[in-house]
Amino acid sequence: MSQVQLQSQITCPHCGHQKTETMPTDACQWFYECEQCRLLLKPLPGDCCVYCSYGTMPCPPVQLQSGCCGAAGNNKK
Repeated sequence: MSQVQLQSQITCPHCGHQKTETMPTDACQWFYECEQCRLLLKPLPGDCCVYCSYGTMPCPPVQLQSGCCGAAGNNKK
């Protein structure tokens, strides 16, 4: 089994600003405010968190194929 990556680069779909963030392992992150344009990012339909929608790496539970941080068994990846 490969190691879980905790760093993910989030890209704002509005302004294109990118920032590398450390993903939480004990909670789902449903909201993320872009520090450049202040747009509040929310998961896209079918995704469980902002990292799965806008990040370079999906959240840790999806990486482990153990469902998703917000709804176990709701793994579409």
